[in-house]
Amino acid sequence: MNISGIDHIELYVGDARQTAFYLCTAFGFEICGQGGPETGLPGRRSLLLRQGDIQVVLTTGLVADHPATEYVRRHGDGVAVVGIGVDDARAAYRVLTERGAEPVSPPREHGRDDQRVVVAEVSGFSDVTHRLVERHGSPREFLPGAIEVTEPEPDTDGKLLRAIDHLAICVPVGGLEPTARYYVEVFGFKQIFEEYVEVGGQGMFSKVVQSPSGHVTYTLIEPDPARQPGQIDNFLTWHAGAGVQHVAFGTDDIVKAVSTLGDKGVRFLGTPGAYYDTLEERVGHLDAPLDELRRLGVLVDRDHWGQLLQIFTESMHVRRTLFLEIIERRGALTFGSGNIKALYEAKQGELSGTTAG
Repeated sequence: MNISGIDHIELYVGDARQTAFYLCTAFGFEICGQGGPETGLPGRRSLLLRQGDIQVVLTTGLVADHPATEYVRRHGDGVAVVGIGVDDARAAYRVLTERGAEPVSPPREHGRDDQRVVVAEVSGFSDVTHRLVERHGSPREFLPGAIEVTEPEPDTDGKLLRAIDHLAICVPVGGLEPTARYYVEVFGFKQIFEEYVEVGGQGMFSKVVQSPSGHVTYTLIEPDPARQPGQIDNFLTWHAGAGVQHVAFGTDDIVKAVSTLGDKGVRFLGTPGAYYDTLEERVGHLDAPLDELRRLGVLVDRDHWGQLLQIFTESMHVRRTLFLEIIERRGALTFGSGNIKALYEAKQGELSGTTAG
């Protein structure tokens, strides 16, 4: 079973068109396709958004008993499906269910002319499903006969966001070890990182699991029950269980991306000014001007391979659950553990209503 990468993510949302308007206006996505009852998707309306190599499907339930309706009622807007690219969806479905994944939807084929897409679905964690996607033919199509592409492939030149770098997933106390083990034993991922982070009176455990290709990465986070409740506990309460806390979008120029997104109204978590006073002492020579990093609030970390630049948006939702990360890797392979304290401080500021714009 060869997992090539994240084919797409699907968010269940209360209003797909409203969410699409925000992502297109503020983040530069383009609506490229849609599906609904008229295309064989009963009880739902879906929009396909693209930018760079990123594909995002927004789905709203049209009837009370549709899974998207129930998901939004329980969790609010959030990532409900992670589409994983595979060479053979039927074989992957068979292998994963034999290893212990719960079957959700058996393999089915969508096709037209020389375009063929085979999909199957298995359990992930909590209410999140994994969709196995096998593609043949033109990459322009998505799910022929279900979600139809209505616009030309967007021009990638000048786009701010390039790919999905990783997903950060919050799990309740006791959920970290079994969730990591599930992806290692069932999906064949490797655990590549583990740490404990203590910030003030709060603490959290983290493990990072990654596909052998290196193109599907999950950062798993569990709160420490022996410490004071914090933002991870808040997410689990307001999301009503485990879920994707943030999606990290990779960019080739974070200074340009953050400056442009800020001009379009995207609100980022503020970073304490003192963070930049000792930044060069901590990470060495910076690959971007310090004044620009300070002005924009971009965080910097360094590992054995290079530098990592990252910033986090405020949550887009009334529950203050799902948010986004913009990340640029200049050789770095890790995830900015040196910045976790700064993120915690900024996030706590948002929750208390003191975050700067």
